[in-house]
Formats: sequence, C-alpha cells, structure tokens
Amino acid sequence: MQCRPTLPVRDLIGSDDIVAAYAVQRRLAAERVAAGATIVGRKIGLTSEAVQKQLGVDRPDFGLLFDDMAYDGGDTVPYSAVLQPRIEAEIAFVLKEDLAGGPLDAAQVRSAIDYATPALEICGSRIQDWDIAFGDTVADNASAGAFVLGPVRRKLDQVEPKSVEMQMVINENVVSTGNGAACLGDPITAVVWLARQARELGEPLRGGQVILSGALGPMRPVRPGDSVTATITGLGKVSVTFGYEGCVRGNQ
Repeated sequence: MQCRPTLPVRDLIGSDDIVAAYAVQRRLAAERVAAGATIVGRKIGLTSEAVQKQLGVDRPDFGLLFDDMAYDGGDTVPYSAVLQPRIEAEIAFVLKEDLAGGPLDAAQVRSAIDYATPALEICGSRIQDWDIAFGDTVADNASAGAFVLGPVRRKLDQVEPKSVEMQMVINENVVSTGNGAACLGDPITAVVWLARQARELGEPLRGGQVILSGALGPMRPVRPGDSVTATITGLGKVSVTFGYEGCVRGNQ
C-alpha cells in the first residue's frame, strides 16, 4: 500500500480554529473506530518549548492513541507504518482510575496514576514536509503515529517525573537530550491540562488508558534501519528499530 502526504488543511479549517480542528480529529477517529480500532489512551503534544519552536506553534494539543499504534520496547516498526516519521522520548503514564470528576488538580492526577514507564513516540504527519500550523496538527490527531512502551514500571513514590533526565540515541549517536521540566514544567502538569481538556470535551480520561505526557527534548527524523534508544533516569531504557516493510498501520 502506497501512502502519500497531502497539502496543509489550514486554508479549509483555519490555522487557529481549535473547535474546527478538534471536530476534524473526532470525525477521523470515529471512522477509525468504525473500522475496528480501539482507543487505548491519549497523547499530549507540543509540550516542549524545543518542539514548539521546531514546528512554529505556541501551545499544547492532544490526540488519541489506538491499539494498532502500540509497540513494546525492542520491537521493530515497519518504517512506512508512519508517514514522515520523527521520534521523541517521553514519560508514559497508565491510569488506574478515571479522571472525570473533582478538581482535576495535580494531587488527584497523581493519585489516579498507576505507574510511569519510559516511552518513545513516533510522530508522523499526513501534511507534506511537516508544513503544519496548529490547526493542521490537531486535525491530524496531533501528529500521532505510533508509540513504544519500555519494560520498567515505576510508581510515583519511586520516581519524580519533573526531575528526570533524558538522553536519546540513534545508531549510537546522541541526538536529543532534555528533562522532565521541559514538559510544561512537569509532566504531571501536562496530564492535569489534558484531563481538564478531555472532560471539557465530554470525553474524560479513563482508568487503564495510556497517557503520553509529552516530549522531554527535541524530536528527530528517522530512516529505515535506524535503531533508537532513550534512557530516562529512574525509568530505564526503551528501544525500537525501524524496518523496511510497507505502509500497514498507524498514521497513514
């Protein structure tokens, strides 16, 4: 199956029309669910100042995670499974409780988290050459492509998300560094933001969902055959290799 990116959609929906952009995102998500996919969580995007500068935007966004996006650490991802792939390292949280009522403050969010784990997000864009404004990326499910979860699980009394340090290596070359504070000052703050946004839209976060909290440093492009490893202090390593197979799933 051959997959090609398209031209930006901002002239159709507006560069900064948040309502229209999320309406497009929900429409595409509904079509995906109707085709058999299952929503397993959410991703928060554009939380890092470095990534915002890379893409020319100034606020976070969020998208949906589907079951066919999920990989385990050590897996090989077909290169063309994600259009124009770029990769970033972050902390993933798995919820044990819904975040639907209450103040949705940091204390409630921390209490609702079952564990944290190191993650790689493989971002992708259906927009040609990543020529995106805020409306483009939101409509495109916040540029979500695939995600990889590491083997280590830590309770929040074992690791403090805002204090972690991250290093990401591609083929033995260090390509990105950062820390927990790069993610809206604290990855927990990012999840608070997401929980409130999700409830406002009538789709609150649920127990069992995976939450990708946002990049800890700049994202980088990848090529077929690349091997990527991120190390996050307190959470260990997560790795993935990119294969050569064709476009089969994810951000297509």
